[in-house]
Parts: sequence; structure tokens; C-alpha cells
Amino acid sequence: MPSPSDHRPPDGNVAHRLAVACAGALLLAGCSIVGGEKVAPTIFAPDVRATADPAWPSVRWQLSTSRPTAARMLDSSRIAVSPVPGELQVYKDAVWARTPTEMVEDGVLRTLEDSGKIPAVARQGSGIGADYRLVMDLRRFEADYAGGTVPSAVVEVSAKLLHTQDQTVVDSRTFRHAQPASGIEVALVADAFSQALSATSRDIAGWVLVAGQAHEAKHPSGSR
Repeated sequence: MPSPSDHRPPDGNVAHRLAVACAGALLLAGCSIVGGEKVAPTIFAPDVRATADPAWPSVRWQLSTSRPTAARMLDSSRIAVSPVPGELQVYKDAVWARTPTEMVEDGVLRTLEDSGKIPAVARQGSGIGADYRLVMDLRRFEADYAGGTVPSAVVEVSAKLLHTQDQTVVDSRTFRHAQPASGIEVALVADAFSQALSATSRDIAGWVLVAGQAHEAKHPSGSR
């Protein structure tokens, strides 16, 4: 099995890949030196697109989200890969455009906004009068070989839905998706992350609507 540090994105146009030159001290620190010249890392920006389920309930309450918590190793611009169980490395010359926690929160927000099933959803502190708050913990966000020759993009999120009026936990659940990549190249792994993120965002969005609406049915007085 090739070492993660030996993986390179293939030439050509790959969906959702953005290749940009190093700029500024932060990016320069991540560049490799070949023949005395700095080599720009490839920046990947997974495109999260999840279609709402028509069966999801249409609600009248509002929701706020907070940035998910995560271990420092996971919430990094470097793309984590687990070649063997219990070991994490990073791909060489490849970074995320946004951190994993940003991608998870944005994916859920976008899915809920595009669903048309909720009047307002925004990040905490945006000023909306939220009736519920979504709290998430990102447990896994890595390319996992799991003993195989081709990795899977693994996204695991623990989520809690809180009723803001009394801060009670309405429901909690853990969501996990492992999307096999179509090859070992980093660009193909990034595409697998796009699919895993989309599936995770869809599942969390649907669960939030169903769980919140079930709470409203039992406690109608708690609705604004």
C-alpha cells in the first residue's frame, strides 16, 4: 500500500478541486521545496449538496447552530488519513480550503436553508430568536484504510438538539458515514468526503426537523 505522503492528485479537472498558488506565510509554511522552488499545495473544497426529503416536517420554530467541537488533529486544514488502526497521518501537499468543523456546520446549515422546511436557521450569535440550538461534536474526519487497499472517507458526528428556553436536551444521536473512494489519489478521496459530508448533513438536518417537531407536539407552550 503506498504511503499517504506519496499520494498525489492526478492531472486534469477533478470535481470540487481548487489548485491555487501559495500566498502568505501560512500557506508558504505548507509548501514543499523541489529543486529550490516552493511547490504549492493542492487545496480541496468539498461541495456539499444534500436534497431534502419531502417527508420531512415543515416547522414554524427557528434554529441556531454552534461550531462543532473536535480534537485539534481533526480540526485542521491538513487532510487526515489512517493507514492502520490507531494511527493518523496527513497527506503531503494537500490541504482543505476550510476546516472540517466549518464544513460540517456549513453543510447542515445549507441543507436546512435549502429545504424550505424551516423559517430561519443561522449560526449562534447571528441575532435570530432561536427556539432550538444544535450542538455537534466531530469525532472522526479522516480517510481510513481499515485494512484495505483503498480508503473510505469517514465522517462521524455526535449531535444534540437543545430547547433554548430551558436548555433541556430534546434528543441526541450519533451519525456516521464511510464513503469508499474510487481510488487512492487524494482528489478521489476528497470526492468521497464530498459524498460523506452530503449524506451526514442530510441525515442531521432531517433528524433536527423531526426531533424538534416531536418536542413541539408534546410541549406546544414552548413554541414562540
